[in-house]
Amino acid sequence: MYLGLDASTQSLSAILIDTAQGEIIAEDSVNFGAEFPEYDSPNGFISSAEGVVTASPLMWLDALDLVLKRLCDKGIDLSKVRAVCGAGQQHASVYLNSSFDGALGRLDATRSLSEQLAATLSRAQSPIWMDSSTSEQCQQISDSIGSSQKVSELTGSVATQRFTGPQIRKFYQESAEAYAQTSKIHLNSSFLASVLAGANAPIDFGDGAGMNLMDISSNEWNSQMLQATAPDLSNKLPDLKNAGTYVANISSYFVKKYGFSSDCKALSWTGDNPASLVGMGAASAGKVVISLGTSDTLFAAMPESKTDPNGFGHVFGNPVKGYMSLICFANGSLARETIKEQHNLSWEQFEQDALASSPLGNQGKLAAALFTPEVTPRLQEAGFQTNQWDPQNEPVATTLSALLEGQFSNMKLQSEWMQLDITDVLLTGGASKNQAIAQTIADIFQAPVKRLEVSSSVGLGSAILAALSEGANYTELVESFCSPSPAATLPQDGSEIYSSHLRDHARFLDLLEDSLGY
Repeated sequence: MYLGLDASTQSLSAILIDTAQGEIIAEDSVNFGAEFPEYDSPNGFISSAEGVVTASPLMWLDALDLVLKRLCDKGIDLSKVRAVCGAGQQHASVYLNSSFDGALGRLDATRSLSEQLAATLSRAQSPIWMDSSTSEQCQQISDSIGSSQKVSELTGSVATQRFTGPQIRKFYQESAEAYAQTSKIHLNSSFLASVLAGANAPIDFGDGAGMNLMDISSNEWNSQMLQATAPDLSNKLPDLKNAGTYVANISSYFVKKYGFSSDCKALSWTGDNPASLVGMGAASAGKVVISLGTSDTLFAAMPESKTDPNGFGHVFGNPVKGYMSLICFANGSLARETIKEQHNLSWEQFEQDALASSPLGNQGKLAAALFTPEVTPRLQEAGFQTNQWDPQNEPVATTLSALLEGQFSNMKLQSEWMQLDITDVLLTGGASKNQAIAQTIADIFQAPVKRLEVSSSVGLGSAILAALSEGANYTELVESFCSPSPAATLPQDGSEIYSSHLRDHARFLDLLEDSLGY
């Protein structure tokens, strides 16, 4: 059996698979806000008006203890687990002092992880992917390297506010003494992997690429980027290795407390998006994954590294082989829910109305939902923007069609640089069951849309990586665990309509960038 862990923004989840039987044995999840009110993080994080968004690493440790306890309480025999792998929310960084290594080696199974590791933190809170407070540091790094385009060529992304490099630079500038006392800077993923292994784990190429520090062509720390970020940084970062690399046999803490075998392998982790690529069965070219969440993301495997000339997309390492690209859209489910509530609709009504009589292309009525600052393209928060039509004078179906067509037309346009030959679009996330959304995506991408039946593609991807570490075949694992629902949403015959629609939407976005760009 193989255990996969998913340390996301709001929860820590576990999934246990039996590769011999091709079955999922158990799943469980710990919600941070519900289980740990003492951290004052109802949604898994703390935010401020200045754009600072952080979470407590101690909360993550408490969740790790609790999710393993819950598996044991279900009667799961963890001694049968051969290897453990996981994935963490990308870009969340953890800052540790020189006592961390020693503390890992003497963990006491009668005490909690958080109690024993609290004193090893040189920074109490971890900045996470939602943080938007480092624009000044991004500009400084870009100026030092020469340009944003040069940073993108080196690292796979322009200097990005939520990325770890700019976060480290801000920490160094604002807390120089605490930075000097920092011996090791981990990511959420490598931090939790280290705890499981009882030794410092490496950062993998998928997660490392989300730092503006790793050379995307060589998978090594880039000396120019390190120097532009903070002093002595090379000595504070873990090594870079493939996801699923053996670190050590699992720490005796977990053997004594939860019954793991002392022979169980603790492996290096990856980020949530690379793990989801694996868990969706999309780690080879042809399949595109669209994850529908608070923000929407599109990601896909790429045999070769390509960078977005506009600087919106990102290139990460693919945990199976090669590279993957990812594009994030800040106005995802948040925007859809805002429109739903404005019209006092249930999700069932939203789905029915959005599938109503509005024709393909919505008679040229375009819209962009900007209920939070958008990152792809970069547009200020400005509400529901239209191309000179008034939603109050139109049926609800017209507004909903404009909303969905606007979101996924933007997604299609912003992904064209990837030059993908799309065979299938795979949906995941809370909104993936919505048929109106699936149909809109199928029509705009002119490709079949399928849904994965497993609820946690990140946790499943982590478990698959654990199995791959012992020589399992990825294609066979995909057939066993990643088969999508047999029912596919097929595109309607509207390729000519949508070709024209996409051109019109591109012009509409250009006008918005002129007036609302930042």
